[in-house]
Amino acid sequence: MKKTTKNLLKTGAIVGTTAGVAYMAIGSFIYYFTLTRSGLNRPFVAKIASGKPKEPDEERIRIDALKKEGIKWFDEIPKEALAIKSTNFNKILHANLLLAEKESNVFVLVIHGYTSSPRGMGVYVKHYHDLGYNVLTPSLNGHAESESPLITMGWKDRLDVIDWINFIVENYPDCKIVLHGESMGSATTMMATGEDLPDNVKVAVADCGFTSVWDIFDNKIRNNFKLPAFPFLDSMNTVNQLCSGFNFKKASSIEQLKKSKTPTIFIHGDKDTFVPYEMLDRNYEACASEKEKVTIANSPHARNSLTDPELYWSSVEKFINRYL
Repeated sequence: MKKTTKNLLKTGAIVGTTAGVAYMAIGSFIYYFTLTRSGLNRPFVAKIASGKPKEPDEERIRIDALKKEGIKWFDEIPKEALAIKSTNFNKILHANLLLAEKESNVFVLVIHGYTSSPRGMGVYVKHYHDLGYNVLTPSLNGHAESESPLITMGWKDRLDVIDWINFIVENYPDCKIVLHGESMGSATTMMATGEDLPDNVKVAVADCGFTSVWDIFDNKIRNNFKLPAFPFLDSMNTVNQLCSGFNFKKASSIEQLKKSKTPTIFIHGDKDTFVPYEMLDRNYEACASEKEKVTIANSPHARNSLTDPELYWSSVEKFINRYL
């Protein structure tokens, strides 16, 4: 082999190694600050998680006050802390259970979103509690009481939710179960409905959920950072596959909804830019089960129940009562 050829091969190997290291470094950096508990609250996350409400100041203040009231109510009301062994992963799952004041066989799983927690869903828990239902609030991976340091954007969480469903069925055999998720919790709900669920699961509420994990991160990287999917999202996806064992593209609400047998009401705000409003129709059209969709006018991300509570709750209650 000529010396020139050897030098070219050596140079190529160095360049390839350097590129590979850079690729993994980029992916690890983005992954750490978006999908690990330790990186989640760092300043970098503020931009990718900037689903900040865009209401006029008075409306924003009103809604923020209501959310704080919901959190305060949740913190103060007595509830039972539950812990069960995951059947899919080597961990303990954590949730809170608030039983109805009068005996009820209806259980609502209220499922929180990205950067949120069970207490952050206080408004929803209170509403269902006031309706006389039992409410269970699981902590999703990488959030609140979860033992996992990694966030899985609903994909692995869907299996945890099924463990909670089975726990309820085992302890309350005549139960009727409602799944209600917001944002990442909505994606968790939609993904769960694509699995083989017990007949006890009667209905689902999917509030502002994304179409797939790939789609939502692609949207954030392109629109928030003005960067292309390659190498940024691709490298992050590679790191996620190494750390959490799944591909962002496989983690698809759309593909799961194609297999769903659970009646589902889809809700989205038409001013949602964090989980784009156009994802509502894509999820709705994919759903194979009985379904309905509701648009909340002038509502940004994860504010629908407080922007227009009358439309929101009348639509939800009418839909779920049809199947309970």
